[in-house]
Amino acid sequence: QVQLVESGGGLVPPGGSLRLSCAASGDIGDYTMGWYRQAPGKQRELVAAISSGESDVVVDSVKGRFTISRDHTRNTVDLQMNSLTPEDTATYYCNTFPESPWGQGTQVTVSS
Repeated sequence: QVQLVESGGGLVPPGGSLRLSCAASGDIGDYTMGWYRQAPGKQRELVAAISSGESDVVVDSVKGRFTISRDHTRNTVDLQMNSLTPEDTATYYCNTFPESPWGQGTQVTVSS
């Protein structure tokens, strides 16, 4: 199965930006890919998805701030996050559709 590794998280002040990256062990070029997040005490939620043909969607709570993209040559999927707020604090994960095993995620903390 596909193995996924997320990176790029960190501690940023409100209004800051981060770029997360998802690297895959096998070819994910034919998969729709999603970025998810899970905040403490809350269920994991999908925040953005991108198809193999690079059509993309984001949820309303991050619309205009987050952009999902993929690089077929590098076999990666990125999430550019701008204008971050404390409500964006969560562990962020990527995954395939249909679902592959979950990686460890990468922690994003937005705090002053």
